[in-house]
Amino acid sequence: MKVGRCSRSRMETAAAARDASTGPLSLVERFQALLAVAESITACRDPEELFRRLARQLQRVVRFDRLGLVLLRPERGVTSARALETTGSEFTTLPEHPVDRSPSGWVIETQQPLIVPDTAAETRWPRAMAELQERGIVSFCSLPLTTARRRIGALGFGSRAPVAYTAADVTFLGEVAKLVAVAVDNALNFDEAQATQRQLSTERDHLRLLLEVTNAMVANLDLPGLVDAISSSLERAIPHAFTALALYDKDTGELVVHAAAAKSSDGRRYVGKRFTGSAAGQAFTARRTLIFGEDDLTGRFADTAAAMREAGIRSVCAVPLVVGDRGLGTLTVGNLQPDAFTPASVAMIEAVARQVAMAVANALAFREIAQLTKRLAEERVYLESEIRAEHPFGEIVGESRPLRDVLQHVETVAPTDATVLVLGETGTGKELIARAVHDRSGRRERTFVKINCAAIPSGLLESELFGHERGAFTGAIAQKIGRFEVAHGGTLFLDEVGEIPLELQPKLLRVQVTRGWVTSNSASPIRYRSPMHTSSSASPSTVKFSPN
Repeated sequence: MKVGRCSRSRMETAAAARDASTGPLSLVERFQALLAVAESITACRDPEELFRRLARQLQRVVRFDRLGLVLLRPERGVTSARALETTGSEFTTLPEHPVDRSPSGWVIETQQPLIVPDTAAETRWPRAMAELQERGIVSFCSLPLTTARRRIGALGFGSRAPVAYTAADVTFLGEVAKLVAVAVDNALNFDEAQATQRQLSTERDHLRLLLEVTNAMVANLDLPGLVDAISSSLERAIPHAFTALALYDKDTGELVVHAAAAKSSDGRRYVGKRFTGSAAGQAFTARRTLIFGEDDLTGRFADTAAAMREAGIRSVCAVPLVVGDRGLGTLTVGNLQPDAFTPASVAMIEAVARQVAMAVANALAFREIAQLTKRLAEERVYLESEIRAEHPFGEIVGESRPLRDVLQHVETVAPTDATVLVLGETGTGKELIARAVHDRSGRRERTFVKINCAAIPSGLLESELFGHERGAFTGAIAQKIGRFEVAHGGTLFLDEVGEIPLELQPKLLRVQVTRGWVTSNSASPIRYRSPMHTSSSASPSTVKFSPN
């Protein structure tokens, strides 16, 4: 308000001085007028309001009937113009002109003021002159609007009477144009900043939506839960009333709804419906996003869209789910309003659909892998049972009665944790029998540990079986884990057990009874859970066992 009063005071002073004398404005009066213009437009960010203020101020010192603002559009090589009549407050949009075919373009290119005292006599721009004459403009003056950053356009003053602009007038209007150029540049920068801010806000919402959809896909492995989460996230950016996920059935060649979410009803009522001949089906066939209005839903898709019409859906966006060249299905979004889907909302739905397509592709691949794995496991079980039926001990070949009796004993003892003694001559397959017991036991997934007692010196056998701590005896430079501990949970096979020294057999017996032992130079007992199978190639009468 203070600026306005100050502006009127200075302009009224300048106008009074002009009316009191028949001559042009003095230098002081012109500076007063220039200062008033600066104060009037400094804080104005709206170009139209800026020019309304400018017209009110300049009418007191310069004669004109129309004020024009011409903006340069360098990306298209044209100028756009808007004009304000001094008798009104509304702007008129003028036709665009190529830069090289208009007087304003000449001013912008040459950065020189242009004075046309008679539009009827000017021949350089016949089209522009004809338009000015149609609007009653007889003479005009145009000045460049330029800042240190860029060329903005031109400022025009038109009059319905012949006006002779002096050099002093042009100089004064040039100073006015400099102020206007800065004000217009600030206004345009403000508009661009606002537009950029809106764009960044939209992109932020877009990325936030995609992040929420990604998190929903991670947290929801089932399709109904996924669609509910997607619909909830999408609602914050694009209001809608219906979301459906349909997948292509290769066996029937139809789209089948697998999950749906609706505001006005339970989405489960749509599950299982087929989209053959529907809006979604057409989008799937075309492999591109399609928008359908109320006329489509009540016309060509009347049969398949009956349920959506009952829910009040009046517009539909159907997006195909495609990964590579493979069509998976469609994501359909319905709205209660006609023509509800703008290009920006369609782009957002398409981005969500791409995420959903990847999730669906991964889910289908996982399901297919799981089915194949299950089938392979069933085939493996069947083949193994067949092999066991034909060859119950594939690694042991023989049909004699004594061997069948031994194998029967193997089947009997294998499920238990009993200790087994296998006797037989060298080369008769005692280790094979021990392995057969292990392979048919509940310990078959654990270790089968074998040790030949005859091949290890008696002084080292105890350490080999039970282990020792570092420093337990001379040469024990590190801890050693014994075979009993290695075989924990599996099976320990002691080959040629008859060669174990008598002094070691009581400790071996104690391990069998207590299922534990203490290693050399250690105070901590070790427990284990493994059956111990033994073998000997000597006859039972010659095996040297302790009496207990």
